[in-house]
Amino acid sequence: MQVFETKTAAREIVCRNGNVRPGIRAVPEEVPIAFSYGGSTHAVMMGTPGDLVDFAVGFSLTEGIIETPEEIEGVEVVAGEKGLDVQISLQGDKEEALRRRRRSMAGPVGCGLCGLESLDQAMRPVPVLSEVRCDFEAGHVRAAVSALNQGQPLHAETHAVHGAGFFVPGKGLAAVREDVGRHNALDKLIGAVVRGRIDGASGAVVVTSRVSVEMVQKTAILGAPVLIAISAPTALALRTAEAAGMTIVALVRGEDFEVFTRNDRIKTGTSVHVA
Repeated sequence: MQVFETKTAAREIVCRNGNVRPGIRAVPEEVPIAFSYGGSTHAVMMGTPGDLVDFAVGFSLTEGIIETPEEIEGVEVVAGEKGLDVQISLQGDKEEALRRRRRSMAGPVGCGLCGLESLDQAMRPVPVLSEVRCDFEAGHVRAAVSALNQGQPLHAETHAVHGAGFFVPGKGLAAVREDVGRHNALDKLIGAVVRGRIDGASGAVVVTSRVSVEMVQKTAILGAPVLIAISAPTALALRTAEAAGMTIVALVRGEDFEVFTRNDRIKTGTSVHVA
């Protein structure tokens, strides 16, 4: 598959400590990425043009278009003047099912639910993970965030992209994906995990963003019982996670973090008394 540039060099004027000098900084690429099924465009996202097969698989899963990656028969990326068209071929029954539920969606990077036609689509049921066992120690939480920070080469150069990783206790990061959009990064990660035949129930998703409801929905579809984030959750995300039996760990800062739901999965070594 053709490889597209994920960053470019931008000229700049640097003003620091009272000094001014010319400079060059790496900045991430951001392009329209269309997902087409059976020759018809289903969605257009603004994103980073990397790991596009993972993106196609992850997006197709989290949108409910497929249930397993094997239902995708092929992915071809076609470059156009204004963006990229990711053309996805599905098995016959899935292609027909998609035709019946066809809708058009435009999704800016800041909103993972734009373009949905009904409230039911926005608040779709998520898999229940209450019985999934995956015990984390406090050290695993810190290690997951530290490993993700060190495993983002594009962010290290540009300081302008989100990251999503899959962390397995005792093994470390199994996969990392980056994108200018946090939802896109998570979809790419989900695609990478399922294509790599990694059990989603074996670890945690860790992200460099806040926890919104769609991040919970996507993580639940992967089957991961724990979602770790460096920023805070929304109230709706917490209600959705509670209903799904998912553990939300957020506001991870060095040694500190906060557990909002299903805290029994995080072994802190300290008893918690709730009045």
